[in-house]
Amino acid sequence: MQEINSEASNVYEIQANDDEVIERAITILDKRIKRGDALCSPAQTRQYLRLQLASEKAEVFCCLFLDNRNRVIEFKRLFFGTIDGASVYPRDVVREALNQNAAAVIFAHNHPSGVAEPSHADEQITKRLKDALALIDVRVLDHIVVGDECVSFAERGLL
Repeated sequence: MQEINSEASNVYEIQANDDEVIERAITILDKRIKRGDALCSPAQTRQYLRLQLASEKAEVFCCLFLDNRNRVIEFKRLFFGTIDGASVYPRDVVREALNQNAAAVIFAHNHPSGVAEPSHADEQITKRLKDALALIDVRVLDHIVVGDECVSFAERGLL
């Protein structure tokens, strides 16, 4: 009986240590990418978003709000969903872009399944958001889907 409890304790300690490492990595990246910092490369952006979203158990839709020089204004988790979807409302994204005085945005959301392949619904909401934000002169630079890897709409020519 003690062996089983000892094994369970070790598994819990390993999990706690993994969670602590992830939290520490997010803290470090938050310090590196803070308000006013420019996103210098797609790889840096993907790394930041992957650490922010990879451990989420349900789908989360986020926006990186940027100024006219692509410097970070704010990273915000806007919509929370279930294991296979999240409802995203263009009016709320437009409102937040105006509140942040953003010139550009990068969308990101996770696929808890680990499969980062964009769905048809992902493509549709990206188009709706892009059209809505164009009305207020906010550019959509990318939409990144985070799973076991990251998939960029911009790199795939889907924007």
